[in-house]
Amino acid sequence: MTETVSETVSGGSRQRRVAVLGTGIIGAPVAVNLSGSFAVRVWNRTRAKADALAAAGGIEAVGTPAEAVTGADVVVTVLKDGAAVLEAMEAAAAALSPGTVWVQLSTVGVTAADELMGLAERHGLVYFDAPVLGTRQPAEQGKLVVLASGPVTGREAAQRVFDVIGGRTVWVAEEPGAGSRLKLALNTLVLALTHGTAESLAVAKALGVDPALVVEVVSGGPLDSGYFRTKASAMLGDDYTTNFSLSNAAKDAQLVVDAAEQAGITVDGVAAGLRRSLRAIEAGHGDKDMAASYLAG
Repeated sequence: MTETVSETVSGGSRQRRVAVLGTGIIGAPVAVNLSGSFAVRVWNRTRAKADALAAAGGIEAVGTPAEAVTGADVVVTVLKDGAAVLEAMEAAAAALSPGTVWVQLSTVGVTAADELMGLAERHGLVYFDAPVLGTRQPAEQGKLVVLASGPVTGREAAQRVFDVIGGRTVWVAEEPGAGSRLKLALNTLVLALTHGTAESLAVAKALGVDPALVVEVVSGGPLDSGYFRTKASAMLGDDYTTNFSLSNAAKDAQLVVDAAEQAGITVDGVAAGLRRSLRAIEAGHGDKDMAASYLAG
């Protein structure tokens, strides 16, 4: 049974309020899970997605970011990229109260993470840079891994949110932005595993060998992993139901390439994977799961 989070106020107590900006593949289950513990108000650029959550009950959908954050104790952003987060929070700015806790879950990269921290400072917000590792299923199960960075002040409020949406929270640093930097390192591995699986199966098929034999040989050995099996199963089964889209994977790869360039290193594998993703996107597979790397040819 989920415990409802409330605070004592004059004359009694009230349920703490959370605004969720963004109700896509990750944002929607995040909002649903939070609604079991908080009073949740949601906004999404495509209003119908927010309305669909409200229709299921327990969540209020509104038409603007400012409406969503009005009276919120915590604001959670779960949007496509840094530009989308910045736009939404600037639109919400007039309704934000100093001291409001802002939990930023989107993958935005290094430059945007710094820009968002600056916006938080200008408006007196308690900012937590906390991108998540995981896709649709762990988001629905409340088992995301949260890569949190931010001040000790306000951390208790942020942790209440993380405890609902995540199976594990890793506190990276007290300086916001460290979480986003760690996320890029982890995405480098995710991209390598995805494209490596796709290319291994594609090589087998092109050479006239049943690609299912790749999975048979790997299974139970040192190269095996749950992630490998999931993506290989999707590729072999021609099932590209979107858990994380190929277009978003390409966006994340570009963030890694850009950050690496700024840091003075070269990420050959990520750059090659990005080119592979772009070929598949050009072939019309961008909205499919990132396993559609297999379709790049």
